[in-house]
Amino acid sequence: MAMEKFKPHLLMILAQICYTFLYFITEASFNHGMNPHVYVTYRHIVGGLITLPFAYFLERKKRPKLTMGLLLEFFVLSLLGVSLTLNMYFVSLNFTSPTFLASMLNTIAALTFVLAVILRLEVVNVQDPRGIAKITGTLVSLAGVMIMTLYKGAILKNLWHPLLYIHQGNNVVKENWVKGSILTVASCITWAMWYIMQAYTLKRYPAQLSLTTWMSFVGGAQSAFFTVIVQHKRAAWTIGFNIDLWSTIYGGIVISGLVVFIQLWCTEQRGPVFVTMFNPLSTILVALLAYFVFGEKLHMGSIIGAMIVIVGLYLLLWGKEDPKSERKDEEKCCTTKREHHEDNMMQKFTSDTKKPTQ
Repeated sequence: MAMEKFKPHLLMILAQICYTFLYFITEASFNHGMNPHVYVTYRHIVGGLITLPFAYFLERKKRPKLTMGLLLEFFVLSLLGVSLTLNMYFVSLNFTSPTFLASMLNTIAALTFVLAVILRLEVVNVQDPRGIAKITGTLVSLAGVMIMTLYKGAILKNLWHPLLYIHQGNNVVKENWVKGSILTVASCITWAMWYIMQAYTLKRYPAQLSLTTWMSFVGGAQSAFFTVIVQHKRAAWTIGFNIDLWSTIYGGIVISGLVVFIQLWCTEQRGPVFVTMFNPLSTILVALLAYFVFGEKLHMGSIIGAMIVIVGLYLLLWGKEDPKSERKDEEKCCTTKREHHEDNMMQKFTSDTKKPTQ
């Protein structure tokens, strides 16, 4: 029972670990010269091809009939969650850094929470301690993110030489940091809208694997259309047996396939706010990995902000736990034990009555 209760938590932690490696793999690929728009296109084509057979065979009986309304929802979902959002997001990586992007993504949780409250997907009772914990946890997490982003503080000395080295190209110009920040903020807004829309679509189309496949193929097609317009060089579409290929395979199979499926399942189980509140974990993991493995600078502001983010995450997760479901689990457990005890007593009574009298 306990394992089943914390299954969404464990799956979301796994998803954030997968996201952590994505930041560095894609940065290495873009520094190698891969076009971000081509990467988004190839990645989702790979993701769609991987999830298609699983969706076809495992969800044949539960997959609802397609309608024009659902196809329109798939188109908008793919636009928000794939083509528009990810193209802005990965282009901004050329002008910023993985740590900055991971920090800014934490604003998605606050944006999603506000939208969920407005659309009544999330109930907040200010007179209930758990309702207060939801609001406080969101604000505390947002404060931690702002500290990680805006406050640097003292630099921690590296304990050893970098274990790995990612070559930084010369295409990053300081003046473009503002452009990268604007693109990052825009992608966070559309991402939050994507999480909210998932909750509505899953009610009408409760087939997570099939929805993942649809978003991958439609999003890949949208991204390909956009890429053809902005990228006229055929050489940009060619990738060799190098980091470009591995980043595309990893992004397609692990992120566009496995992680998106995990997020859809957790959204259906716990709601969009629950899913987005785990984003701070990838921020902390990226900072730690960048410091210990790649030798990047780690500031005291990042450590202080990370600790505050963890406190806020714990508060919100506690606020989202439904005490009614906990009581039901306890009552069910007690009922099972009582029934088991009564069965044992009945078996004992029956066996005693069957003994011959002497």
